[in-house]
Amino acid sequence: MFNLKIISGDKKAEYKPLSAAITYVVDDKNFKNNLLRTEDKFGIKLSALQVKNITSKHGNEITFSKSKGYPDLILISKVKLDKKFSVDFFRNHLAGVIQKLEKEKIGNLYLFIPDYKNFSKYFDKEEYYYRTFIEGLYLGNYTFNKFKEDKKEPEDLDVFIYAQKERYVKTAIDKTNALAEGIYFTKDLQNEPASSMRPFELANSVKSVLNKAGIKVNVFDEKEVKKRKMGGLLAVGMGSTNKPRFIIAHYKPKAPKKKIKKIALVGKGVTFDTGGYCVKPPQGMTEMKADMSGAAVVAGTLLAAAKAKLPVEILGIIPAAENMISGDAMRPGDVIKTASGKTIEVGHTDAEGRMILADALDYASRQKPDEIIDFATLTGACVVALGQNAAGLFTKYDKLAEKLYASGMKTYDRVWRLPMWDEYAKANESKIADVNNDGGRYAGATTAAKFLENFVDEKIPWAHIDIAGPAIAHDLNNYTKTYMTGFGVRLMFEYLMSKS
Repeated sequence: MFNLKIISGDKKAEYKPLSAAITYVVDDKNFKNNLLRTEDKFGIKLSALQVKNITSKHGNEITFSKSKGYPDLILISKVKLDKKFSVDFFRNHLAGVIQKLEKEKIGNLYLFIPDYKNFSKYFDKEEYYYRTFIEGLYLGNYTFNKFKEDKKEPEDLDVFIYAQKERYVKTAIDKTNALAEGIYFTKDLQNEPASSMRPFELANSVKSVLNKAGIKVNVFDEKEVKKRKMGGLLAVGMGSTNKPRFIIAHYKPKAPKKKIKKIALVGKGVTFDTGGYCVKPPQGMTEMKADMSGAAVVAGTLLAAAKAKLPVEILGIIPAAENMISGDAMRPGDVIKTASGKTIEVGHTDAEGRMILADALDYASRQKPDEIIDFATLTGACVVALGQNAAGLFTKYDKLAEKLYASGMKTYDRVWRLPMWDEYAKANESKIADVNNDGGRYAGATTAAKFLENFVDEKIPWAHIDIAGPAIAHDLNNYTKTYMTGFGVRLMFEYLMSKS
């Protein structure tokens, strides 16, 4: 890991010792001429073998070490604009590069961004195009090593960005710096072991970090949760010695010039999930420290919004509990009364996330926001349906769905809309309570969303985003392989900017 400092480069690069450069060559009909210009740019001469390799069908990169002069190391990467190219190309590529460079003793990195005109049909704005490069550096640079005895202190790395529009580079750096703080905070929360991220520790961490960013945070302890009759949260948390917390974070920009939108973000905060008496198999429990990823997304989004001074009001709501097994734990067949007054029959103790969200969504609705969006690692069924490539999006509001989908496609935090037809509600019917938390075997992601719908004011546009797949570490990208991913922060940061 490096201590990154991202800097807008001057018109002409002034190379320093111990430096590396990254440049891209577009694979078009002028590819060989483009390579010649790259040689002239760095004062180098590629070998015939290097040229043959990179011009071949499967050739992608040349690494050139200079024996005299700077930069010491030059990475030339080919960009092929074919059907496989995506808006994630540069982000993913640089995430991999920065991880490889960690083994090098470099102090300065020079990044040359290719002309936007070649990529304008893929990216809606030039500034955002630049941001994807910077995001890749930050995402690939992340590590979580606080528990390693032999961890080394990160080296300083100055990264100089060169692109056609310097004014866009500077704003891209500012926005991405803010976004990166939010993503890193989210990932830190996700990757922390459950033994040190219990409900009260999640509350303390969120309060400490967000308070420093000027965000007001209020935490309800178990006594206050009982007073407010949040039965869903209490039921899930009563099997643990670490009692529940209910976290409310409020970001409001200073002196807005116009009427602003008020968005409520709700995040599932199950800090560890055994499954309760419907206990999970061992292999299904190892990643359950990340069952509070929805809460982490909300916290990280708030931090990024505050750092970027986004002109939108955000109410972050996080119900936090441990779903453990003890003589006090909830049992299958129990009936729980929630803060809304509606009752839940516990059909399955491993369907706990929707129970704590029931109280949180009711609380959010009472605050009368313009929109409510919740995030939760809610169902394995959503992972079966969509894999780890995308989150499930559930809403009856077409405009909200369209905007979230567009934000996801732009940021590569992708969402895919699944049905919310009323016929699915039948699966959650109970003979002894208002609703059952177990929707049965089929369409599990949708029946979970239909359960949540019972606790949202129908007059308020609402979307539920099931992040069970993409929140967990996976091999699809260079920046998602090792640690929990922070999925959702890029999605919401871009979405919230569109609301300003």
